[in-house]
Amino acid sequence: MDKARREGDGGPRGPVLHIVVVGFHHKKGCQVEFSYPPLIPGEGHDSHTLPEEWKYLPFLALPDGAHNYQEDTVFFHLPPRNGNGATVYGISCYRQIEAKALKVRQADITRETVQKSVCVLSKLPLYGLLQAKLQLITHAYFEEKDFSQISILKELYEHMNGSLGGTSLEGSQVYLGLSPRDLVLHFRHKVLILFKLILLEKKVLFYISPVNRLVGALMTVLSLFPGMIEHGLSDCSQYRPRKSMSEDSGLQENNLPADGFISGSAPDVSNTSLGTVMKIKAGNHGGDAALKTDQVEDNSKGQEPNNSSRYLKIPSRPSPESSESDWETLDPSVLEDPNLKERGQVESDQTNSFPKDSLLSDSPPITVQPQANTGQVVLIPGLISGLEEDQYGMPLAIFTKGYLCLPYMALQQHHLLSDVAVRGFVAGATNILFRQQKHLSDAIVEVEEALIQIHDPELRKLLSPTTADLRFSDYLVRHVTENRDDVFLDGTGWEGGDEWIRAQFAVYIHALLAATLQFDNEKMLSDYGTTFVTAWKNTHNYRVWNSNKHPALTEINPNHPFQGQYSMSDMKLRFSHSVQNSERGKKIGNVMVTTSRNVVQTGKAVGQSVGGAFSSAKTAMSSWLSTFTTSTPQSLPEPPNGKP
Repeated sequence: MDKARREGDGGPRGPVLHIVVVGFHHKKGCQVEFSYPPLIPGEGHDSHTLPEEWKYLPFLALPDGAHNYQEDTVFFHLPPRNGNGATVYGISCYRQIEAKALKVRQADITRETVQKSVCVLSKLPLYGLLQAKLQLITHAYFEEKDFSQISILKELYEHMNGSLGGTSLEGSQVYLGLSPRDLVLHFRHKVLILFKLILLEKKVLFYISPVNRLVGALMTVLSLFPGMIEHGLSDCSQYRPRKSMSEDSGLQENNLPADGFISGSAPDVSNTSLGTVMKIKAGNHGGDAALKTDQVEDNSKGQEPNNSSRYLKIPSRPSPESSESDWETLDPSVLEDPNLKERGQVESDQTNSFPKDSLLSDSPPITVQPQANTGQVVLIPGLISGLEEDQYGMPLAIFTKGYLCLPYMALQQHHLLSDVAVRGFVAGATNILFRQQKHLSDAIVEVEEALIQIHDPELRKLLSPTTADLRFSDYLVRHVTENRDDVFLDGTGWEGGDEWIRAQFAVYIHALLAATLQFDNEKMLSDYGTTFVTAWKNTHNYRVWNSNKHPALTEINPNHPFQGQYSMSDMKLRFSHSVQNSERGKKIGNVMVTTSRNVVQTGKAVGQSVGGAFSSAKTAMSSWLSTFTTSTPQSLPEPPNGKP
């Protein structure tokens, strides 16, 4: 166990690593004022010194623009210390108080207000649970009106490690404060588009102020992925803090270009066989040997007869101590393992496990019914991903190998958006500079307006919802909105509740994965979007998932949960969706509102204003319908046989 995982006396820690107070100094800016235990072993509790890996901590804990709010909450991720271990999860509670209200006022307090944050650095992603405890202590700390009274912070450290020492990541407490119900109410049918964007490992930037709304929306979207919050973020913050220009140039010489992360075409990868080989590689520090797990891939197509294989190179977990980037190389020698030769037969058995007449079913849409949480979920370390996986291969290895999850990004981290070692990200920002530089992201999510700005027209087409997807989204929205006015039962029932929504997305992703394993699955995949599935199969997370066997998927129906024949209700649904999500559709809506207002005011449709409104409506409708009727087959897929 490394030093960051031990207390000063060498004893093992609980899940909480540090309690930290960050303040704003009128000359020095944001700085750490207190840490318990000290962030640097041997330093004092009031030391301002930071580990190199955590140099952005003050700017994350005390967010940009915090002076505009009396209080706020931040979720953030830090890289592991010394390149070892997993993501460090940060939860920060910010408050400000008038300087004249303090009982004890230090000499360096020269402003009218004092701004400070109390934050917890944890090994467990218990965002909401830690936030609830931290808010109470932060309130009490400020009520003391004497920031030298640090005993309450030490007691918080002991209390949290005592009460959370045996905490399991299984159960609803992991999702405390993350409400998919509120997300669906706000984004409605667009929630599935956000889900698919992340599946494709695109560069997605969330934007809103204050920070608590930002991180709440972003982490709630991630909670829709089975197992992601619990076990899928341990490798999501493997980045290098920016150093001097000379050191940066040295790093770039040792880094592969961005396209080194993914090589080879999708067909090549879909036919690969993977295994593992262990080798000992000497490190550059102290002569220690680091155990490396190398992935093995055999691209059988387009290879030379002399076994000179092309290697799929994926970046290993970088060590912040070193300027050298380590890379894992796929070694074809492992393909001689006789156990791997049986893989083809196993996959064939999986794909043939469904009778032909079950592929297109006349049964109603597949939905999840309430089931008791028995706590018997078996997790095993993923051979390739390194994540704790369930029997279906969940969570998907999305946030690995340079794909970052940063719920809140400080302006000082802006360079990460264009870092060659970062292949993608899901990040949140409150500074408008992030939003203005659109070329650094594939999509910007305006949380306040529930707007998803996708810059690439091809990506917009690829994410255009199919008819079955629209049915799925509409099913969620209808169930969530039915009983939203019940203040006593809101969000607590099964159907339409938070757990129910997560269960629906679990059914969706399980069925999608099962469909990719079937033979003659073109019609089946068209319900999910043929071009979307093709693009998804080329992502890192799908390749890792497809490299392992998942026998439990033989029990999953691979049909889209809402597959069925196209009907008039589907046309109404698509029309409604198009009106709400296109510029021409919005113009039609505005024109119709104007027309209705004039009719109400005059009692009859007369006059130039009304005539002008109808003429405008006709023009807008004609222009919009011309686009609607010439949409791609992706937008209006061929309906499968069967009833919804």
